[in-house]
Amino acid sequence: MTEAEKQMRLLIIDGHAFAYRAFFAIRGLSSPAGQPTNAIYGFIKMLEKLEASFMPSHTVVVWDGGLDEDRVEGLEDYKAQRDPMPDDMEVQLDEIVTYLEANGIASVCDDGIEADDRIGQLAKRAEEEGYDVAIASSDKDFFQLINDRVKMLNPADKSGEPMDADAVEAKTGVRPHQIVDWLSLVGDAADNIPGVPGIGVKTAATLLNEFGSVDGIYERLVEVKRDKQRESLAIFESNVRRNQKLVALKFNLPMEPELDSLRKGFEDTNKLNKLYKKWGFKTSLTNFKKSNNKYK
Repeated sequence: MTEAEKQMRLLIIDGHAFAYRAFFAIRGLSSPAGQPTNAIYGFIKMLEKLEASFMPSHTVVVWDGGLDEDRVEGLEDYKAQRDPMPDDMEVQLDEIVTYLEANGIASVCDDGIEADDRIGQLAKRAEEEGYDVAIASSDKDFFQLINDRVKMLNPADKSGEPMDADAVEAKTGVRPHQIVDWLSLVGDAADNIPGVPGIGVKTAATLLNEFGSVDGIYERLVEVKRDKQRESLAIFESNVRRNQKLVALKFNLPMEPELDSLRKGFEDTNKLNKLYKKWGFKTSLTNFKKSNNKYK
């Protein structure tokens, strides 16, 4: 590996998840004109913290482009339980994207492509090309991606330690390559995916550690010791197989961004200065002026 490859570090941020977290963590913040700015402010602060800790050469914020048609076809109620986005948050998203553009940070959103899939695709491509990858999200769907090169940075984890394969196993009881099968058995309430009745997180982990995979469980179903678990698994096999397709991230997506396009670009100092003034971020504006000779 060359010295240049050793320095390639890709930070991928789950855009909507971060915006939601910022919106609900900070309330009552608005611009001099009265427009809500809490999500903008929180998003910027979390981004600054992430960049300072991971020191990426490349950064991208990935946004949801809508639900995947195949998943909705497979499960009509897929993610149907989610509440509409609050109006005060929605009006801030374009402002966040404007900030990212001014700060030289790539922002990706494609119609019909879920952020999880695009994040998975970019993480896999970067891993194959020798990058170290950090996925900034608390979504357990990304556990399936974790390996020696790909880690997770959970904003809810105050330790700030990247989540690796051992951390995934400590949390779930299974290794990253078993996560799709684990979620297929237990379900995923966040995505409105039902699991197998009577199969909880610990039971699913025990079964997967014994049989290796969902295929292994069904090939040796008669060996499942508890009658109720064996019967439930048999009855709901079609749901488990469906869930595997719902949970597994898609890597073969159109319009894949080139990794080089995700390299951190130049700051538009004029634009950033105007944005900070518009939003009333006085401390940010002061710090920004100190770091840029043009605004001393």
